[in-house]
Amino acid sequence: MTQIVTVIGNPRPESRTHALARTLATALAAEFSGPPAQEVDLALLGPRVLDYEDAGVAAAVERVLAADVLLVASPTYKATYSGLLKAFLDRLGTGSLAGTAAVPILLGGAPNHLLAVDVHFTPLLLELGAFVPRRGLFVLESQVEGFAAFAGEWSASHAQALLAG
Repeated sequence: MTQIVTVIGNPRPESRTHALARTLATALAAEFSGPPAQEVDLALLGPRVLDYEDAGVAAAVERVLAADVLLVASPTYKATYSGLLKAFLDRLGTGSLAGTAAVPILLGGAPNHLLAVDVHFTPLLLELGAFVPRRGLFVLESQVEGFAAFAGEWSASHAQALLAG
């Protein structure tokens, strides 16, 4: 069974970023005929992400490390991902995601940040040892409404590549 875990780096709970990650995770779980995805919503952890003694954050890290497929989503902040997400991912050791397929997802307001997902986000996941078999997803705010259809098509086309690593 393929375990999908989403990490949502938006500091607001139940954000559009969260909805994108959940939608793609649901579509991939259907492709894999596996269990529903687990979620790590960093908005619920907030500043506790910086407390290395926090049991809830430690449990979230363990969920991430147990993933077969990791969807990591963030709003675009200053042409890259959120600081909250970076602080959480800093808890993972270099190479600790070896064997994990990762899909970076950025939600942005303007197309001029399109490359941020591959230039800034993907290298972070690679440093952690994940493999990123397809380009990251940059979703414009204007595309959020139609994302469910896109997620279904993307999952059907790319699910096997996520398992090939």
